[in-house]
Amino acid sequence: MRKEYNPDRAGRRNRRPVIYIICEGKETEINYFRHFRTRRCLVDVVPISSKHTAAEHLVKHARALISHADYFPKDGDQIWCVFDCDENSDVALRNAAEFAKQKGYHIAYSNPCFEYWYLLHFVKQNGYLKDANEVLCLLQSRGRLEKYAKNLDVFQELLPYQPAAIQRAKERIEQLYQDDVIILSRSSNPVTTVYELVEYLNSQNA
Repeated sequence: MRKEYNPDRAGRRNRRPVIYIICEGKETEINYFRHFRTRRCLVDVVPISSKHTAAEHLVKHARALISHADYFPKDGDQIWCVFDCDENSDVALRNAAEFAKQKGYHIAYSNPCFEYWYLLHFVKQNGYLKDANEVLCLLQSRGRLEKYAKNLDVFQELLPYQPAAIQRAKERIEQLYQDDVIILSRSSNPVTTVYELVEYLNSQNA
């Protein structure tokens, strides 16, 4: 019989932290984040059902989605909720942020879409982006990911440009802070905090 887990018991066997990535995408995010899964970095990418795609529902159901798995925050396990602005209202985004803070979850937010993170690998883009289609058009420009589609695995193509993307994402965040714009809002377009998750995953693999 399995012994009951005691998080305060000294001398228990060592275990590597598990990073659970809850995402609304069923292809793009999974294809990307699975590349960080190594013996040093235990990553479990969990796509959500369509009924929970709204930001607030995604965050509130994050724990239930991994109910089959052991989740021990005191051992360093983390839950990251990855979602886009989509049709979420500012109220829904604020509620998602507040709930995540209460539960100790992390958020990787993109406005207008996850592919904005990809775009930053090639260009500094701080101007307003109408929607995901505009992001895709820019991403598919000559010299970038010209044949990009959501079901394609482009991780290796992006990898050499990752440091530049991280820097551009940070600079955009800093600009929004200076302008007193709330990051997790509709008015932050364009923005992505995916770099925070990427930096964390990289640190686990270092």
